Amino acid sequence: MTDEPTKRRFLTVEQAAEELNVKSSLIRGLISSGEVRAIQVGGRGLWRIGLQDLEDYIAEAYRRTASHIAAGDLPDDGEQDSQ
Repeated sequence: MTDEPTKRRFLTVEQAAEELNVKSSLIRGLISSGEVRAIQVGGRGLWRIGLQDLEDYIAEAYRRTASHIAAGDLPDDGEQDSQ
């Protein structure tokens, strides 16, 4: 037997939210919009997000942010709070 912890393949909505430090409702919205890939498991509609799918979302968010910064389109923190 190995001492390495088993790495999970899937996260719950709550675990994904914790990973990104956001609310679960935001993760559900990202799933609904198709921005985050997820699967529905079982008859009760439990959602699971693959670790790689969450990593892909994060990588794309970094790419979009870099593009906005390069274009000068990124508002500062004060502008975001007023919207």
